[in-house]
Amino acid sequence: MAQLRRLPRRHRTARTLGRPGGHPMRELSMTPFRLMSLPLAAALLLAMAACSKTPSTAPATIAEADGAEGPAEGEDGIAPVQLDAAAMKAAGIVVQTLQPSSMSEQLRAPGEVLDNAYGTALITPSVEALVVRRHAKLGDEVRAGAPLVTLSSVEVANAQAELRIAEQEWRRVSALGREAVSGRRINEAQVALDRARATAQAYGLPGTAAGRSNGQFTLTAPHAGRITEDAVVVGEKIEPGKTLFRLVDESVVWVDAKLPSGIVPRITPGTEATVVFNGERLKGTVQHPAHRTSDTTRNAVVRIEVPNRDDRLHSGDYVDVFFEASDVAKDGNAAVTMVSVPTDAVVQLEGDTVVFRRNATGALEPTPVRTGEAIGDRTVIREGLKPGDAVVVEGAFAVKAQMLKSQLGEE
Repeated sequence: MAQLRRLPRRHRTARTLGRPGGHPMRELSMTPFRLMSLPLAAALLLAMAACSKTPSTAPATIAEADGAEGPAEGEDGIAPVQLDAAAMKAAGIVVQTLQPSSMSEQLRAPGEVLDNAYGTALITPSVEALVVRRHAKLGDEVRAGAPLVTLSSVEVANAQAELRIAEQEWRRVSALGREAVSGRRINEAQVALDRARATAQAYGLPGTAAGRSNGQFTLTAPHAGRITEDAVVVGEKIEPGKTLFRLVDESVVWVDAKLPSGIVPRITPGTEATVVFNGERLKGTVQHPAHRTSDTTRNAVVRIEVPNRDDRLHSGDYVDVFFEASDVAKDGNAAVTMVSVPTDAVVQLEGDTVVFRRNATGALEPTPVRTGEAIGDRTVIREGLKPGDAVVVEGAFAVKAQMLKSQLGEE
């Protein structure tokens, strides 16, 4: 206080306290300080100084926060993912550089086994008949000419009688000769015999009369094969045309493979194809491609003929078919130099079909693509990628999950 009293009068009347920027505050009279003790006055001055400095630092801190920049976002608004080698290995993420793929490689397609229609016969009666006895059953393998079922019919009885009479008459006039019988009579006997034989054969009878004319006749196997359908019931009345047996020669089967219509022209008839069923590989031959594309799947069918050794394949089995597609680069087909990626590398992200590509900074960013044919386990990329791009070929879903997680964290 003694020092304060020795100050000039102008300093003792008032002191200006302000913010560091020089903003003035109200003047404080020094009179009260004379009434205070020195420690109390010092404490009061320190408190006033602290209050004046606190607001000055806050605006600077807020400005720095407002001006802070977040991670750069990709073209689709999703920030790329930056992962080191250890993190990628732990997540099972594999990146490879794309190379132009030669489409003359082996193609894979799903296929279905069908009966060889050229070796299939339907056993049906040509006349209304009654089932008398069966000689074969479902699953039997029969030889050509083996009896299958015995039927009985009134119409067949009449045909048997006419054939017997026609044969007897023909033998009689033939024995007499042209010296005793006119030529016209001989011709009439010949025509009657031919007509009776044709009627009998149409009913499934042999061309000669055998046994009694009781109306019973037996349907036989036209070729060797296996019975795959059996609709015979003894005592049932059968209408003409009803299928009693389906006889299939299973030594050769058909396989219909489905491929995108754009790939089918590259499959050459006569080339070899491999059919895989339950881990076994069977060789087949391409017969012909279909000349019609499905309206719903946009796929076409390629038929393969496969020798069915050891009876491995049956109608309705699903198989995998591998083709050696011809190289069509000489025809100017651009598909030969297109790039392809594993089908699992193509994912959907916010409504777009994308593949994750490594950018210049080493981060993985989603790249929209336009896909082409799916051949086996690979998909052709028509737009969006080029040879030399490094893309994720394994672990694409792990990258997608990391991106979505980062996006949710920022929000």
